[in-house]
Amino acid sequence: MSRDRVDLWLVLLPAGSDTAAPDLKELDPAERLRVTTFTHPADALLYVTAHVALRRLLGRYTATPPEELRFRREPCPGCGAAHGRPALAQRPAPLHFSLSHSGEVALVGVGAVPLGVDVELLAGEETVAACSQTLHRRERSELVEAEGEEARRRLFGRIWTRKEAFLKGLGTGLSRSPALDYLGADAGRHPDGWTILDIPVGPTHTAAVAVRGPAPSTVELHQFPASWLAGSDCAA
Repeated sequence: MSRDRVDLWLVLLPAGSDTAAPDLKELDPAERLRVTTFTHPADALLYVTAHVALRRLLGRYTATPPEELRFRREPCPGCGAAHGRPALAQRPAPLHFSLSHSGEVALVGVGAVPLGVDVELLAGEETVAACSQTLHRRERSELVEAEGEEARRRLFGRIWTRKEAFLKGLGTGLSRSPALDYLGADAGRHPDGWTILDIPVGPTHTAAVAVRGPAPSTVELHQFPASWLAGSDCAA
């Protein structure tokens, strides 16, 4: 895969929250155990759908049966322990990937350089008011200046998904304070060495991708075909 290309895949929960989950046999024991921890069936369905979709996508990119894929954690850039970015177990990894899911939508990013993606259901005003206190001071100022509740909710969604995508790409997640890095409207002040892009995913969600290095020449957003979740084979 070219270093100048990033593929993004939008995965939609199939046909509503009462739909049967895809077959779990492609998931590893840790993923299957995670499924049993969800209280709400819709949350379990979204998790299974997202992780089966991720495995089937990576299987297509690497010509590997999805159930044979093995994952590891890269070293954390903060402490060096093995809880950084998820990666394919092969060393060196043939490609980089990132997964996020929220409110019946999942987003997968695949590229040849480190990246992070985030997708979030639009937050309510109470959540915006509470979580905005954790943001960079410039981001907080931009939220105060937003005209009206709807504009403020959408601006918060853009800032938050950019921030989570960047922190996932960095490999720290939210163990790094959200107040440290500015991901607001002024792209010139965004973290050095990273490209941050907003991703259009519909009126109910916001999404972003963070890519290490200069802006890729090609960023393509695809919708994951529902047929690829049916049965056990999504080979082209």
